[in-house]
Amino acid sequence: MDGKMLARLSAIVFVAIAITASLIEMSRKDEPAPILSAPVAPSASDPLRAELRRCQQMGRAATDDEDCLATWQQSRDRFLGRDPRTNEER
Repeated sequence: MDGKMLARLSAIVFVAIAITASLIEMSRKDEPAPILSAPVAPSASDPLRAELRRCQQMGRAATDDEDCLATWQQSRDRFLGRDPRTNEER
């Protein structure tokens, strides 16, 4: 088999694969994307949220505040889905 014949055969195989892929893509049915529900916003009367806001407004002083440290621990527990009663001191 000479070089010209190999090049032609390669081109034919490439075109055949491209046509097959195009036909498969065109035969797909368009399905609407599933609608994901938005996360539920925490209520405005959430005491943990209010305490986190207070600690945020304190700035660097919050790192020395025991209430803020406890609030951050509680927030981490809620986020990670851990039961605060079973937490061990680390």
